Amino acid sequence: MAAARLLAAALGAALGLFAAAGKMKIVEEPNTFGLNNPFLPQTNRLQPKVSPSAVSGPAHLFRLAGKCFSFVESTYKYEFCPFHNVTQHEQTFRWNAYSGILGIWHEWEIENNTFVGMWMREGDSCETKSRQTKVHLVCGKSNKLAYVSEPSTCVYSLTFETPLVCHPHSLLVYPTLTEALQRKWDEAEQLLYDELITDQGYKKILKEIFEEAGLLKATEEKEVENKKISLEFETVEKCNKEYKQLSKEIKRLQDLLSQHGIAYKGISAENTSVEHRSQKPATAVTTVLNGSKDDEHLHGDTGIWNETV
Repeated sequence: MAAARLLAAALGAALGLFAAAGKMKIVEEPNTFGLNNPFLPQTNRLQPKVSPSAVSGPAHLFRLAGKCFSFVESTYKYEFCPFHNVTQHEQTFRWNAYSGILGIWHEWEIENNTFVGMWMREGDSCETKSRQTKVHLVCGKSNKLAYVSEPSTCVYSLTFETPLVCHPHSLLVYPTLTEALQRKWDEAEQLLYDELITDQGYKKILKEIFEEAGLLKATEEKEVENKKISLEFETVEKCNKEYKQLSKEIKRLQDLLSQHGIAYKGISAENTSVEHRSQKPATAVTTVLNGSKDDEHLHGDTGIWNETV
């Protein structure tokens, strides 16, 4: 009986301890103690800066949208979700293990009528810039992420294998365009062939076509570029027009110099060498076109450089 009472007492004490433990207050860590905290929803862990661009490009690649493919290297797991984003997750038990976005679907890279890569931009901050990733699509027996590298700081390169690009024409740009944009491209080709536009003008038209098709993101640099003075012209007509305007300005400056009795030497708009002299003593010699030191003197100078009279 004594043994039974001792056993009952021990059992009661144990039950009391369990009850007390059940009433203990559990202090939770703040939800920022790890970006890859498994108890947090994915949306709370990874905060994208921008939304992905619309799905674009070859229609047979659209079936990849909504799927993700992973690749593990060392302690990192990379995940590529076509037309969505690229992420990196550190596979360790560290409390602050890294998990972040290496890029969000932005635009295609196009060369010679071919889609050569998918650009994922505006990833997590990396010092003064954002992380970005270029995804190369290559022929393979199955859909898989095959290789990951970081050729430069915070710029990543992924190789994605897929049987969807094995056909030699699978990555051509022209067939993905609407009939209207194809006609615009054809017209640009003809203008270039007839030498009515320059290579620069041709490339600009193609860029506008690709932007209109949603293959490239329109940049905010257009307004700045339009304000810049360039020595290259899109068409011969624009070049001739600019030449005539400059010739008028040169003539105006020449007349202004003559009115003020300032001697000058220069080349006329017709590329004919001429020399203008006023009747008043020379106080300055100014180069109108070439601006060379030999023809440029300060006021009060005799106009002679390293020469004796």
